[in-house]
Amino acid sequence: MIKEAIYHRPKNNFAYAYDEETLHIVLQTKKGDMDNVQLIYGDPYDWKNEKWQTETVTMSLTGSTSLYDYWFIAVNPTFRRMRYGFYCKDGDEECFVVEDGIFAHLPTDISHFFCFPYLNKVDVFQAPDWVKDTVWYQIFPERFANGDPSINPEESLPWASEAPTPTNFFGGDFQGVINNLDYLEDLGVNGIYFTPIFKAYSNHKYDTIDYMEIDPQFGDKETFRKLIQECHKRGIRVMLDAVFNHSGYYFPPFQDVLENQEQSGYKDWFHLWEFPVVTEPMPNYDTFAFVSSMPKLNTENQEVRDYLLEVARYWVEEFDIDGWRLDVANEVDHTFWRDFRQTVKEVKPEAYILGEIWHDSMPWLQGDQFDAVMNYPFTNAAIDFFAKSEMQATAFSHAINRVSHMYPQNVNEVAFNLLDSHDTPRILTLAKESLARVKLLYLFQLTFTGTPCIYYGDEIGMKGGEDPGCRACMEWEIDKQDRDLFAFVQKLITLRKHNPLFGNKATFRFIQTTDEKGLIVYEKQTGVKRLIVMLNNSDSNQYISKELLKEGDTLEEISLPTQASSHQDTEREIVVPSLGWRIFELTE
Repeated sequence: MIKEAIYHRPKNNFAYAYDEETLHIVLQTKKGDMDNVQLIYGDPYDWKNEKWQTETVTMSLTGSTSLYDYWFIAVNPTFRRMRYGFYCKDGDEECFVVEDGIFAHLPTDISHFFCFPYLNKVDVFQAPDWVKDTVWYQIFPERFANGDPSINPEESLPWASEAPTPTNFFGGDFQGVINNLDYLEDLGVNGIYFTPIFKAYSNHKYDTIDYMEIDPQFGDKETFRKLIQECHKRGIRVMLDAVFNHSGYYFPPFQDVLENQEQSGYKDWFHLWEFPVVTEPMPNYDTFAFVSSMPKLNTENQEVRDYLLEVARYWVEEFDIDGWRLDVANEVDHTFWRDFRQTVKEVKPEAYILGEIWHDSMPWLQGDQFDAVMNYPFTNAAIDFFAKSEMQATAFSHAINRVSHMYPQNVNEVAFNLLDSHDTPRILTLAKESLARVKLLYLFQLTFTGTPCIYYGDEIGMKGGEDPGCRACMEWEIDKQDRDLFAFVQKLITLRKHNPLFGNKATFRFIQTTDEKGLIVYEKQTGVKRLIVMLNNSDSNQYISKELLKEGDTLEEISLPTQASSHQDTEREIVVPSLGWRIFELTE
């Protein structure tokens, strides 16, 4: 037993309130080092005959990485408080883990134990419930649909007549989205994430000129209001993109700085290094990356804070949007985001606040800032395994288990799980144009914990490399759309909506991975019902023992469109076709 590898802290993802009555406790141990882990817990004030009263419950092994095992238990302390420790057993060797260390015998002094002082309702991480049942669709407005040519930018090109570049325009607008809401409703999505819609110079709109105005190429505020209303009629939520880390070059306060230099009343709105302020050959002020046209805003300045918080309030209050996606969120100070959350939630408590952070984001996910982050660790693992075949099955399970145990469960349930976006190549291109691999990606995404997002056009087989290639015009000609892929995604979304085993109400765990076969098998479970998903990421048929199903009272195979049914199971084995799947629903 490697005692030095045992780790627990009574906070964050290791000990947290899942709801008003339930605590989740996690212990991390060296991989393969423990046979049995138990939680010993009790109320700190519950004593009889001078003896502290405790209960002991066995913890479940919920996942492993290449280095660690994770043990989990949910408990409901009667009076919402508890002291606790762990009993760990490895063969004949055993130990007791408490806050003060690791002991051969259970300490008698209660002060040695870990402490969860009290489960206060206000401290429970609470993201909007509706997000758990949402399938998002990301729209890059300039490239989705042109519904009103009269407002096209000058020199706009005919729709899809040329390849996308960083500077060309095709006239995508709000009316185009309104005209195609029936398409989105038919697909089954119930959330739209728009990249920036505010007045800006570029086609991507991440260089804001006026945060209080719609970009004229998209329409006016009344058209936007109509868009929101039409979405809400269909049960579709709308999330906007807030670019508060930096402004655009033509943002009036920055133009004032360039014109008036040290005399500018806005000089403290930015992080200026020296005067005169220059943009070429390199900016002498903080920017997004080193892009001189995107000066970084000083969110510690009170005037900047007041302005941006008013922006946050205005679009929720005036237009009833349902959420904010926060660009480059990790480069903005935490104090600003705390004020941002308070401002938004005062107007609409059920608004969704999503941060763009590509790494471990626990500091932002403690209930006082974001509801979720864009789950790029999930994205990277899924792409490396399914699309690129650069990761083996076991390594993939380790990566996903790390993601699953990185945050509390109530955070994971609203994590924004994307496969690609306007910042990455499209999944069909990443998969070397293998539709079979794209289907495996969607199948995993739409059965995993979190809130999945589809990038516009992926569902009909659009291709595209790095920006700007991934930002091509939506293909609206039916004969150029992959309708089989559309039907496949549509079916998965329907299952996720109507079968609880596909969504967040079911727990997730891997039950088998085979590197030489490119095979993963995982289980979703809720109550007595189980979903067994078998995914074959190899070019040959693979075989799985039927014992894995542990057949109960009922066994039903769930079929999806477009997979050939040429496989023939044997008496003892299930055949999983090459680059294919088998899905079984069981009830004990």
